[in-house]
Amino acid sequence: MTAIDLYGLAAVSGMLLFYAFERRHAGFVIAFAAACAAASIYGFLIGSWPFGLIEAIWSVVALVRWRRRIRTPQEVAN
Repeated sequence: MTAIDLYGLAAVSGMLLFYAFERRHAGFVIAFAAACAAASIYGFLIGSWPFGLIEAIWSVVALVRWRRRIRTPQEVAN
């Protein structure tokens, strides 16, 4: 197993773990976004641009979910 393989394994494992715990704390949502970004980098490193692109999109989606989750109720009302 190469260093890139280990990096990819860690990134995707982090995605799974952080996704499983997202409802417990907003920190897991931002960690999921970071893991998606890491998986995106992995995808581009191995030459799989579709995987890299989709993971980049997932990272942005998770960032938006994190931002909505940390808003105060007053901001949500506006």
